[in-house]
Amino acid sequence: MSLTTSDRPAFLRALAGETLTTPPIWMMRQAGRYLPEYRELRAKAGSFLGLCYNPEWAAEVTLQPIRRFGFDAAILFSDILVVPQALGQKLWFVEGEGPRLEPVADRNRLSEIDRHAGLSVLDPVIETVRRVRAGLPTGTAFIGFCGAPWTVATYMVAGRGTPDQGPAKDLFTRDEALFRDIIDRIVATSIDYLCAQIEAGVDAVQIFDSWAGSLGEADFERWCIVPTRRIVEGVRARQPKARIIGFPRGAGRLIPAYVRGTGVDAVGLESEIDRGFARDEIQSLVPVQGNLDPLVLRAGGPELEREIAAVMEAFGQGPFVFNLGHGILPDTPIAHVERLLAAVRG
Repeated sequence: MSLTTSDRPAFLRALAGETLTTPPIWMMRQAGRYLPEYRELRAKAGSFLGLCYNPEWAAEVTLQPIRRFGFDAAILFSDILVVPQALGQKLWFVEGEGPRLEPVADRNRLSEIDRHAGLSVLDPVIETVRRVRAGLPTGTAFIGFCGAPWTVATYMVAGRGTPDQGPAKDLFTRDEALFRDIIDRIVATSIDYLCAQIEAGVDAVQIFDSWAGSLGEADFERWCIVPTRRIVEGVRARQPKARIIGFPRGAGRLIPAYVRGTGVDAVGLESEIDRGFARDEIQSLVPVQGNLDPLVLRAGGPELEREIAAVMEAFGQGPFVFNLGHGILPDTPIAHVERLLAAVRG
């Protein structure tokens, strides 16, 4: 049975360019540590990756914020670094510090990784997608995701997050061919991974480029725009109706070039961007998503009320998805999230 426009989830209507009186809302990292039900299941799993790769538990975590808050979209519970793990790179998480990978420092190491390549490592994640799809209420959209090639490559090269992405910059400066090979492997695996998510039931996918703001204009074109465009084109070649959101965090005034150069359907906005610029130069091109500061949400009070109103005033007259400018902080009070939803929904 075909759906009328008004029957479609509000999130998908906004992505299609419709201006809604009440914008759809979801939050990056909405399935996570600020929820007591998540912390309980995380303790049971024993490790973060143990949770990610258990379809029953990962599906439950994905659905928890939908049950509690009724967000307009669920986002798959996983991690951007499962792609290098699918390429054979060893991945583990250090409590309180974050992810660790065995660094790719030379071509011999890259060849060793590539020999173990295989998307079957991610089969449990695709099973999670199927389970979430079956459990979502009518009207709630489902978002899958991957990391952008530049951001994933920075972790693959350094073996961890770094303040300035210096190891990756050093590698592409002294051995561009090797760095390009790393990017090529990420692009190919990401296309397969996103297509598998779409086939299993997600309605849209988001490409997270968390470190996009660390590059100058020429390198941004080379390592952010071009590889992301290859993913967008590769996914659409197999899934012509795919809805794809880009999130080049920190790119600021380079975002219009990113939108034009990649072909994404919508774009996420970081908290720091000038909203007037974003409305006039970005929202005029594609629907936008964002951009409440997670620190303001955590603090709550009158400042939260003012910022919610400011975001709505800036973007509410065009196609818009209310979200944060980055992921929700673990110590955010649940009452503040409830207040946010009430304010956005009027």
